[in-house]
Amino acid sequence: MKKQMIKDLRVGDEVETQAIVLEMNRTVFSSPHRAGEYFLKLTLGDVSGRVKAVMWDPPSGEEAVLQDDVVFVRGSVSDYHGPQIVVGDMRKLDPLKVNRAFFQQIAERDQAEMVAELKTVIAGVVQDKHLKTLLEAFFSDSEFARRFALSPAARTIHHNCVGGLLEHTLEVVAVCRNLATLYPQQIQTDLLLTGAILHDIGKIEEYRQDSISFDFTARGKLVGHISIGKEMLDQKLADLPDFPLALKLELEHMILSHHGMREWGSPEVPKTIHAFALFHADLISARMNQFVKIMQRHVPESGAWTDWARFLERSIFISLANGQDEQGN
Repeated sequence: MKKQMIKDLRVGDEVETQAIVLEMNRTVFSSPHRAGEYFLKLTLGDVSGRVKAVMWDPPSGEEAVLQDDVVFVRGSVSDYHGPQIVVGDMRKLDPLKVNRAFFQQIAERDQAEMVAELKTVIAGVVQDKHLKTLLEAFFSDSEFARRFALSPAARTIHHNCVGGLLEHTLEVVAVCRNLATLYPQQIQTDLLLTGAILHDIGKIEEYRQDSISFDFTARGKLVGHISIGKEMLDQKLADLPDFPLALKLELEHMILSHHGMREWGSPEVPKTIHAFALFHADLISARMNQFVKIMQRHVPESGAWTDWARFLERSIFISLANGQDEQGN
């Protein structure tokens, strides 16, 4: 059976396709005659997008569906504050027998090319012997390097694909290299690039490697990648007794402050020029990736503006880039 892609579903369509359960909530019926029973509110997805769904009589027992399951769905698309699949039948599929390409996006850049670029930065750009030794201590560990190359940078917001962490890291490195050329007297390039390479290392433990939807690990939910990353840094530095204390303190601060604000998850705000530069390089990589993904999903026939982007808190005007005039003609 041909796979129906989520982005192609329209109100009134009949649905028979595979999807992954991204979110699932059991909701108790308010009707007295169904007291004690529940229905499912779901978010289903594939590489093309996501859609709300509801199932009034869900399977139970061994057939019960859980978040991150790949399922076969049969139903129809209704309109309930936007498209919603009313699911009549849903059953779990063996994740080892489904085509993961339908559910897991892959970084647009070639993985081998990205790995080679990162190695070049470590070997040929970072000159400080202590910082180079630290980076080599991480990436000479084959298991660490493998997980770093395969991990996503996020579950949904940006670079949420296989290889996304590596792709995002290289973008942050590129922005930091440019910032360092603008402020050569104030920025120590080797230090800034080392922080850029290591700032998100905790994400290899934040997301489950076996999860098709890049679900969080328990430690990822409870501790978070920032604290995990600092722990990983401290563990490596414990094996490097000659590592300068001043560099250690700068790197710890860069990891702990790279989200920029406490309300965005940083235990500290950036208080050094290196931490401040890293925060903005990290932010611009994430935000530009969000913009690009929204623009790629936009259907030109729908007009000059994209749909409202919740994380960016705006719609994006793209008609001029498509050669249209200011009225969208």
